[in-house]
Amino acid sequence: MDPAVLRDDMVDSLEHEAKAVVSSERVGVAMREVPREPFVEEESAAYADRSFERLGTRVLSPSAAGRLLEALAVEPGDDVLVVGVGVGYTAAVLAEITGEANVHGVDIDRRLVSEARSNLARAGYPGVLVDRRDGAYGLAEYAPFDRILLEAAAVEPPAALVEQLAPGGRLVMPLGTGGQELVALEGGERVAEFGTVAYHPMLVEGEQPDGVERNRTRREDREHARRAAARRKGWEQSWIDWEERI
Repeated sequence: MDPAVLRDDMVDSLEHEAKAVVSSERVGVAMREVPREPFVEEESAAYADRSFERLGTRVLSPSAAGRLLEALAVEPGDDVLVVGVGVGYTAAVLAEITGEANVHGVDIDRRLVSEARSNLARAGYPGVLVDRRDGAYGLAEYAPFDRILLEAAAVEPPAALVEQLAPGGRLVMPLGTGGQELVALEGGERVAEFGTVAYHPMLVEGEQPDGVERNRTRREDREHARRAAARRKGWEQSWIDWEERI
């Protein structure tokens, strides 16, 4: 079947009251234009409303992507940063709305950066800039941004991303760990909520799948040592001179 027809059917279902995840004409039109085949391995299932796994990351389902795009509320001409760009599909839809030169993406995984660049070029959006960065630090060289989309969960908004917003800019992200809420923040304050979500946590340098090793030393060793010390019995404590007591 013609992919354009499949895209229309996909967006029709997202706009229908049964799902109601796409409500704005701008997002609907953009999703009808952007092909999904370059971003998924199973082309035959490209327009099914389900997620896929690719190179250790999740390719968002059309419903999930639609929710993010509606929450972000991008307008033509906005400068946009996508943190955790993954395989690039969301960035492609944003490029259709605001222009590919206005969309920037970063990801901590080198393989995904290469994949996103290739996918975006094949989909017709080679002008989207994608760079290998620790997303917590944003992309200061191109700041400020009118919109920032964080496609990974964090306990609190990364300070650098908040700082890189233009006046009146909006940051959309999954906030929380076990229980996550999709929220929009402006000026560092929560201004809207869009329901519960479940995203992978944001990674830091050393935790990416293509890294040499996980970043346990910086993030976890002190906590592991504290817990181990709390579990010790008296005879295990190094500060007790048991020979002197005997």
